[in-house]
Amino acid sequence: MDIIWHGHSFFEIQAKVNGNNTVIAIDPYDKTIGLREKKVKADILLISHFHYDHSNLNSVEGRNPNEKPFLIDEPGEYEVKGIKIKGISSFHDNQEGKERGENNIFLIEAEEIKICHMGDFGQSSLSSEQAEEIVGVDILLIPVGGVYTISGKGAAKIVGQIEPKIVIPMHYKIPGLKINLDDENKFLNVIGVKEKEKIRKLKIKKSDLERKEGTEVIIMEKF
Repeated sequence: MDIIWHGHSFFEIQAKVNGNNTVIAIDPYDKTIGLREKKVKADILLISHFHYDHSNLNSVEGRNPNEKPFLIDEPGEYEVKGIKIKGISSFHDNQEGKERGENNIFLIEAEEIKICHMGDFGQSSLSSEQAEEIVGVDILLIPVGGVYTISGKGAAKIVGQIEPKIVIPMHYKIPGLKINLDDENKFLNVIGVKEKEKIRKLKIKKSDLERKEGTEVIIMEKF
């Protein structure tokens, strides 16, 4: 499995299932956020919520001619091309959605690896039902920039609760981004990780995860 970060909360996951390559795109942004628009071809498109920095449908095309990617933008259980996906309802703020509405947390299972993309999660904490669904995931993609989502401190608390094998921060201040967010360092300081070298692409197998002890924080370079 390959995991690529295109900046903000936009991820591309390339997985092989039943001998076939399948591409999942998550939360593509509009170029008005200050980052260059990235065009991706995917089989499946996940949208956590319809804010302009997470739902640029025009930047993701189908991999086959005249075929759009399978769009998932609501809670529920899905299976597409052998990949299991579950959308879990949550809130974009800690006022039960009164400020910024609802948000989908996505659980993705492929190549025996479980990934959680938390979208713009803004609750002060996970509900017991949400935690029960997410605990035990292998890879956690979590916002850490605060302001519109949980802060670095809030993210660190959730990481401790979920105990994934790998955590990848997202939705934080990077060069060019016009949205006012904290950078990743507040999260790293709280979780007790020194500044790390960024990686361009994460290539991971289930056997790699089985050998890991504790939680590894990976900082990705915008692809």
